[in-house]
Amino acid sequence: MSVYFLCLVLFSIGLYCVLRKRNIIKIIIGIAIMEYAINLFFILIAYRWQGRAPIMAQGREILGMVDPIPQALILTSIVIGLSVLALLVGIALRIFDKYNTFDITKIKRLKG
Repeated sequence: MSVYFLCLVLFSIGLYCVLRKRNIIKIIIGIAIMEYAINLFFILIAYRWQGRAPIMAQGREILGMVDPIPQALILTSIVIGLSVLALLVGIALRIFDKYNTFDITKIKRLKG
């Protein structure tokens, strides 16, 4: 149960970075931390103590198999998250080229 609480703490740290920080790079890091916390949570939900690989043997039923679907979903989530992270970094670099700052408050004042 404490592992789930640690996932919540990790997600809260990422949420704090997104809501309270003014630097775009720190906000992007907060988004990445939140994503990793959610991925870890889903993997922990699918975890089974002394679970076995989901490979069926002929004529035998394997008890305690691990469900492979959450693992496949998390692999897909990691790939999508990496592409979103690369897109966010690209947007942050374009913002830095235009406004010469990563501070959100200064960018809002330069609007127009």
